[in-house]
Amino acid sequence: MKVDERWSGVYSFEDSPFIMEVLTELRDRNTDSIAFRKGLVKLGRYMGYELTKTMEVEEVEVETPLEKTKGVVVKDRRNVVIITVLRAAIPLMEGLIKVFEHARVGVVSASRGKAPKFEIEMNYIKIPDLKPEDTVIVADPMIATGSTLIKVLEEIEKYGKPKRTIVLGVLAAPEGISRIKEQFPEVEIFVAKVDRELDEKGYILPGLGDAGDRAFGAPLKVS
Repeated sequence: MKVDERWSGVYSFEDSPFIMEVLTELRDRNTDSIAFRKGLVKLGRYMGYELTKTMEVEEVEVETPLEKTKGVVVKDRRNVVIITVLRAAIPLMEGLIKVFEHARVGVVSASRGKAPKFEIEMNYIKIPDLKPEDTVIVADPMIATGSTLIKVLEEIEKYGKPKRTIVLGVLAAPEGISRIKEQFPEVEIFVAKVDRELDEKGYILPGLGDAGDRAFGAPLKVS
C-alpha cells in the first residue's frame, strides 16, 4: 500500500504485483464481460484484505486442542457498511463481502450526465443507519470527475456519523480525488492506481473504458 503524497488520506496498491496484474487484464480491450466481472471481484477481495491492515486489532486468548495461545481479532471488520454504487460496483462489492462477511449493505443508483455539466441523477437510495463504531466503504470502480461520489457522500451524511468513511475504487483521476478531498477532507480514498487525467468527456486516461458497460454490456436504448 502506497501513500499518495499529493493528498492526505489517499492510498494506492501500485506496490502489489497481483493487483497490478488484475488491473492489466481489466484495461485490455479484449477482456470479455465475464472475465471483467471476475477481475472486479478479485480486486474487491484483495483490496479488502489490504484494508484490514488499517483496522483496529484486538489481542485475544484462544484454546487450541493442545494448549492456550494468543491470537487477534480485527474489531473493525465486525462493523462495516458497504455502500454499492450501481451498477458497476456490484462485482467489487461481491469481492468485499467475502472479506467483510458481517457487513451491512446499502445501495445507491446514480448516473452521470454528459459533459460539460456532468449532472448527477440519483434514482434509488437505500442506506442503513450508521453507528459511531462503523467503517463505511463506498465501492465505485471509477473515480473520474468525483461528481457521483460527492453526491453519494452527501447522502451518507444524513444517516449518521461513522468512525471512518472510505471510498474504494479501481482507478481514479487526480481531478476527481481533488474535488472529493476539497469537500470531504476526512474521507479516505483507496484505489488500485491513480491514472494520469480525464479527457473532455470525463473518462479516465489511460483508464479501462466504461466499467459498467464492460462488466454487464451496454444498456438498451428504449425510445
